[in-house]
This record gives sequence, structure tokens and C-alpha cells, in this order.
Amino acid sequence: MKQISPYISVDCVLFGYNGSDLEVLIVDRTLTDEKSGQVLIDDRTLTGNHVYEDETIEDAAYRVLYELTGLDNVFLEQFKTFAHPDRLKKPNDQLWLKRTGREADARIVTIGFYSLVATDKVKLEWKGRNVRWIPVSEVGNLAFDHNLILNEALKTLQTRIKYEPITFELLPDKFTLTQLQNVYEAIWGIELDKRNFRKKVARMKYLIQLDEKQTGVAHKPARLYVFSRDVYDKTKKELFDFTV
Repeated sequence: MKQISPYISVDCVLFGYNGSDLEVLIVDRTLTDEKSGQVLIDDRTLTGNHVYEDETIEDAAYRVLYELTGLDNVFLEQFKTFAHPDRLKKPNDQLWLKRTGREADARIVTIGFYSLVATDKVKLEWKGRNVRWIPVSEVGNLAFDHNLILNEALKTLQTRIKYEPITFELLPDKFTLTQLQNVYEAIWGIELDKRNFRKKVARMKYLIQLDEKQTGVAHKPARLYVFSRDVYDKTKKELFDFTV
């Protein structure tokens, strides 16, 4: 059995997009008293785990995501370390640690990662705790300092998409320009001007228009596009600027 490092963990903010909302993968945390059957804790956390002694921080984050989604080729980026001495001191968290045999007074440092996936590519795996997608705007109170971690990840994402074409990770392989605009709007929480958005898109050499249109839609089918990583890598010397 692998030995874990009890004082170092990773927490992963897994962002997804369902066509209208920016979502985050949340894990249900429940604790029931074995004698009385009373539910002591019923709340939620982000996805995370302790690091094994023989693995890197990055490998630990990839392992957490793979165990939950079955995906081993996902966008993943470290964004911040969380080490406040009181980050595990809320009453429910102390109770959880004690009842699950953890060291309640230990100071655990966690490294935050965020990841982007298209939700239609994810098949969630049952690992003894229920995992589900929840719109970021509906998350509510999370355990530990996970609201802080989520907020910091969202701020990082909102900045990064201005300078890196990572929003494509949230879309199907083939998508419409409206879908692309909707992703930016969902992340920033604002409405973008369609004409200005299309002007910016028109300058993206790595956005390839296909000779295909949507199928099975009630409205007039729109043209489909794909993102070409090869073209982007060859032309990224040109500044990617999606500021609004």
C-alpha cells in the first residue's frame, strides 16, 4: 500500500461547460453516526486528495482527475498554494477529521490546480462518494477553505482566457461561434457584443471553419469550427489578446 504524505494535498477545481453555465465538479461529503444513524455532516467539497510520498504534485493532481473522470489527457494548471493555519478549523471540518481518523490539529498545505473539460466527454466514476456538476453560481458553502480555492481558480481562469486560447477545452471538438461566445460570457459573467466578438474571432488563424453545419437543431443550423493546436503553436508569436 502506498504511503501518503499527511501534510501535503492537492485540490482540483475541475471546470466544465454544459452549453449555458460554467460548472464545477463537486463531491458530496456525508458523515453519519454509526450508533444513532444521525447525519452529522452533509455538505460538499472540491475534488482532491493527499499526495503519495513517491509522486510529484502534478502527478497527484492528474491522478485525482483520472480517478473521477477516467480522462488522462486534460488541461491542468497549478495556480496557487493554500497554507493558512486555520484552513481546516471550521467545526464540521474538525469533526470530519476526527471521525475519519485524521490528525485534526495538523497543518495541511494544499496546492490548487484548475482543469478544463467539455462535460460531454466526462463519464463520472463512483468512488464511494457522489460527484456531480454544479453551476459555479449555485455552489453555496463548501467545506474547508474550498470556496476560497474555487474563487481564486475562477479569477485565474478569467484572466488566463484573455491571453491563452484555453476556452476551447470546454467545447466539443466541433462548435459554433455562438457556442464559443457563450463560453466567454459564462466565464466572465457578462454579455459580449456579437459584432465585436466576431471581429476578434476572424483574426484567429487557428480557428478553422469546416464545410459542416449543425444537425438536429430547431433553428437554422450554424457553421461548425474546430480549434487547431498545430496552427496556434506556429502562429502564437502573435499576441493573443481577447481583452474586452
